[in-house]
Amino acid sequence: MNAELVVTILCGLAIAVGVAGTIIPVLPGSILIGASLLAWAIWGGAGTLGWVIFAIGMVFVVAGMAASAVLTGRKLKQHGIPNRSVVVGIVLGVVGMFVIPVVGLVVGFAVGLLLSEVQRTRDFRTAVRSSGAALKATGIGILVEFGLACAAASTWIIGVWINAVNG
Repeated sequence: MNAELVVTILCGLAIAVGVAGTIIPVLPGSILIGASLLAWAIWGGAGTLGWVIFAIGMVFVVAGMAASAVLTGRKLKQHGIPNRSVVVGIVLGVVGMFVIPVVGLVVGFAVGLLLSEVQRTRDFRTAVRSSGAALKATGIGILVEFGLACAAASTWIIGVWINAVNG
């Protein structure tokens, strides 16, 4: 087994983890995909093709990260949810990750967001509505980033195939 094959296998595994990381918050996501595409371009032995695949894949990665942030931010602003509520959700999400294995991050984020919104609005129903809107916005952002991460991964797979056929 040569070094380029090892790099290709390791990059493929890292890209798969990165794609999963866009959905599972405790795993690294889009940034790992970008780093893996760069590593494959440098050490994968594909030459110019590797750099073309890196450039195309990075367009998808950057677009996914940006779209996720913009879509989520716009929806949060639209529903009047302050950054403080999101920060409280994130903090309790991190705590939840250690308290409840597997689902603690999501549960902690949702509970933290709800508690912060109850404190802010002083009305449970309004807090549930705004927290639900925030969770929905976050979910939409995650799905968009996941889709574009899959597009980046597919670009890499196509590059590996082309390199194998031409190599």
